[in-house]
Amino acid sequence: MRQLIAGNWKMHGKLADVAGYAAAIRQAPAHVDLLICPPFTLLDRFGSALKGSPVALGAQDCAPCPQGAHTGDVSAAMLHEAGAQYVILGHSERRENHGETNADVAAKVAAATAAGLIPIVCTGETEAQRDAGDAEALVRSQLVHSLPQNFSGVVAYEPIWAIGTGRTPAEDDVAAMHAAIRAALLRHLGAAGAGVKILYGGSVKPGNAASLLALPEVGGALVGGASLRAEDLLTIAADAPCG
Repeated sequence: MRQLIAGNWKMHGKLADVAGYAAAIRQAPAHVDLLICPPFTLLDRFGSALKGSPVALGAQDCAPCPQGAHTGDVSAAMLHEAGAQYVILGHSERRENHGETNADVAAKVAAATAAGLIPIVCTGETEAQRDAGDAEALVRSQLVHSLPQNFSGVVAYEPIWAIGTGRTPAEDDVAAMHAAIRAALLRHLGAAGAGVKILYGGSVKPGNAASLLALPEVGGALVGGASLRAEDLLTIAADAPCG
C-alpha cells in the first residue's frame, strides 16, 4: 500500500506563500502520495498552482449539511468544486475548540463521501486518558461511532498530547495503537477494513519520520507544523518506505 503524506497547514499561510511552496512540492517523490490541506482561503490558489501535478489537495473541515442558512460553514460540495479531493474530519482541535462529537464527525463523513471527497478521520487520546489506560478503548469508540459501516477513506491516529509539542510516543506504543486500530477497523468494516490507510500524526518531523513510517500498520503521516516548510514535507515524504 502506497503511503500518504498529508500536510495540515491549520490556520497558517497567506496567498503570497502559495506559488513558491507549490512549485517545490511538485517535486514529490514518486513512491508516495502527497497531500496538502491549506486553509479554505488558499484552496483555489493551491488548486491552480498544483494543476497537472501528482500532489492532491484537501480541506481541513466541512459542514455536515449540503447547503442552507449556516453562516461561517463550508459544505463538502463547495470544497469539491474548489478542487479539494480530501477533507480532514474530527481533528482533536475541532473536537476540543468546537465541541465536536463522534456523531458530528459521522455526519460530516457522510456529507464528505456524498460530495465525492475522501475523508481523513482523526482519532486520539489525551495524556490523562493514556495514563489511565483508556487510550485504546477511547480510540476504538471514536472509530465505531464516527465511521459508517460502508466507510471508504483514511484514518489518522494523533495522540493529542503529542500534537505541536515536539513529543512523540514510544515506537512500541505507536505500533500497538495502530495494530489496535486495524483490528477495530476489521471488526467494524469487515474485509474492507484491511484497505483503510492509518496515518500517524503528532510532532512528525524530518528527524523522526523514517522510523515512524516504517512501523507496522503505519500507512503514512498527518504532518502539522513541519508541513509549513516545503523542504521538510518533502524530506518526510522521501523517508516513507516504498509501497
